[in-house]
Amino acid sequence: MTDPDSRTIYESEVTQVGTMVEAFLGHGLLIFFQTDSPAELHDMSVLHTASLAEDGPQPGDTAHFGNTALEILAVGPVVRDNLLNLGHIDFKADGRTEPKLPGDVCVPVGDLPLLTVGQTFRITRRTDSHS
Repeated sequence: MTDPDSRTIYESEVTQVGTMVEAFLGHGLLIFFQTDSPAELHDMSVLHTASLAEDGPQPGDTAHFGNTALEILAVGPVVRDNLLNLGHIDFKADGRTEPKLPGDVCVPVGDLPLLTVGQTFRITRRTDSHS
């Protein structure tokens, strides 16, 4: 279900889940690359194909992994370009409000979901609506 006060700025479909993804999830890390990324990245990544790539995430946006939604707390300075140009994004469930690395997207501490092929990954942004 979509929040009527938000709009989708990025949406893609999972095409492959690497064999090492579950191990990385145990360390609070979820890595995405677009489907045509170099083969050496496939084992550690969720591969996806974007259907909408309007913008990259900002703090306060929501990342949706299948049926799991997490607030984005912090975004490194290279995240937008990496996502829009390479389909690459790293989510870290570290609760930080300042990213440790330039490519980090920080979300609350907790379990990141193990995605499956065919699920949707998207980022939504709240719109300014005044009730």
